[in-house]
Amino acid sequence: MRNLLKKTFALPGTARLDNALKNFTVGEAALFYLFVAAMTLSTLLIFAEANDTLSVTVPSSGGKIVEGTVGSPRFINPLLAISDADRDITALTFSGLLRATPFGELTTDLAEKYEISPDGLTYTVTLKEDAVFHDGKPISADDVIFTVGKAKDPSIKSPKRAEWEGVTAEKISDKVVAFHLPRQYFPFVENLTLGIIPKHFWTEVGTDEFSFSLKNINPVGSGPYKIFKIESNEGIPTSYELHSFSKYVGGKPFISTIIMNVYGSESELIAAWKAKAIESMGGISPQETEEMKMLGARVETLNLPRVYGIFFNQNQAAIFIDKNVRDALDKSIDKEALIEDVLKGYGTVLTGPLPEDIKGQKILTQTSGTSTPNTTGTTTDKMGESRKLLEKSGWKLNEETKIYEKTDKKTKTTQILSFSLFAPNVPELKDAANFVIQSWKELGASVELKLFELSDLSQNIIRPRKYDALLFGEVIGRNPDLFAFWHSSQRNDPGYNIAMYTNSKVDQMLNEARIAKNQQEQEEILRNIDSEIKKDTPAIFLYTPDYLYVLPPSIKGFSGGSIASPGERFAEIKDWFIENEKVWEVFTKY
Repeated sequence: MRNLLKKTFALPGTARLDNALKNFTVGEAALFYLFVAAMTLSTLLIFAEANDTLSVTVPSSGGKIVEGTVGSPRFINPLLAISDADRDITALTFSGLLRATPFGELTTDLAEKYEISPDGLTYTVTLKEDAVFHDGKPISADDVIFTVGKAKDPSIKSPKRAEWEGVTAEKISDKVVAFHLPRQYFPFVENLTLGIIPKHFWTEVGTDEFSFSLKNINPVGSGPYKIFKIESNEGIPTSYELHSFSKYVGGKPFISTIIMNVYGSESELIAAWKAKAIESMGGISPQETEEMKMLGARVETLNLPRVYGIFFNQNQAAIFIDKNVRDALDKSIDKEALIEDVLKGYGTVLTGPLPEDIKGQKILTQTSGTSTPNTTGTTTDKMGESRKLLEKSGWKLNEETKIYEKTDKKTKTTQILSFSLFAPNVPELKDAANFVIQSWKELGASVELKLFELSDLSQNIIRPRKYDALLFGEVIGRNPDLFAFWHSSQRNDPGYNIAMYTNSKVDQMLNEARIAKNQQEQEEILRNIDSEIKKDTPAIFLYTPDYLYVLPPSIKGFSGGSIASPGERFAEIKDWFIENEKVWEVFTKY
């Protein structure tokens, strides 16, 4: 064995090659070695080129996003989330039976499939067998029924309660649940996007304690990311560290970590971005966007169906009873100029209660209805037409005050075209209000602006309906149901009919839209509703703003499109990636 190990082996022809090399002159040897080097280099280049040709770049796991959001996280719970911070973290950590896509459609999430009965009254959902919560416990029909029960519980005061009124959930088996509706309701499928909470995690928490439980700050969900660490200051969470969930039913996300830092205001959020403490943030104002773009920010634009307008309260300000006054105030506003000046072009003009673009589809046209749209003509023309409308109703311009007045012939009392405009103390809406008031001043109206913090405005002004005119926004949603906004039964709190609008024909159509059998039928009814409301001018419909989202250039795989709520920008986050690698294309098929 020892001799065998000492034995040397040579390839056939090696000796002849050695002899040939020994007989080469210096020049011949140099030429030979140069040839060998060239052949070797050529071979390597051929292999490299073949590798580039046959390989493709694919996402790989790794990387981190540091995002900022505004608000104090109190309810990381799909049943209770109210602030931006609540909704953003909830969207990342919880999943529903269905989820939205960037194309405005719904697809399965925890659900394997769902079926709708021929009469439209029963929705039967089958859960995926491998669906589990972050703690590894399987998701069953019991969890779904428990979630719906809590949503309906009046003592919990869930914002989702109205969506589930009259709906009963029935367990068919461990993985099958049926929802029974009291009447056909086409948009009900949207309810199935509600995040599911684990019964085993919450079952020992009493109803009275549900909203106050610390489990709302550190919950267990089943979404693409799970909570790994929470940083707090005096008991208030200031940062959440989320890790990708390997057992998420949609597949483990590529990006390993998301840090969600919490700030008290947009100004603090912007300052954090400028200081490079965060890389991304959503819902920034257009005013900030222009400066940030100059600093190199990547700004993505998403379609979020929202309606911003000025809603007249004819019960409090009798001046608005006259339709000519409402039409004159509407026509006098140059909405295109408002969008350019206030929104920096990030918005779309509105002429009615529905955005033209819903679910990525244009179901409305600017010419629907018989109101007097003000999207054409010069500002001077519009002012002239507005004044004619006022004068048609007996208003006369006081040459001293430059304000329109109207004298009652019977009582001899003089009414002044004067009222107050109420608005949230938010930069964008404050600027919009000032723009509108300047237009009305030029028309000949005296208007006082009253600004309130959003919580104060909601609680003390909107709920008791104590305003003359209100500049406010409404989120319409993917399957637009205008019932809460325009049905006469919703004129008082907690309804959202803030124009206190009453029209029996519209009421009937709103009821019909809720029982439409398909999307085409629903859209036809919506067009008729839009047209009818525009005839009455119960409000001035101003604009739909774009949703602006700042992302670092390193993020790939982001899809824009349509969202029904800001949290839905994360709908496809499992497909986002930072890291990548090259593999031969043939291996991507397996």
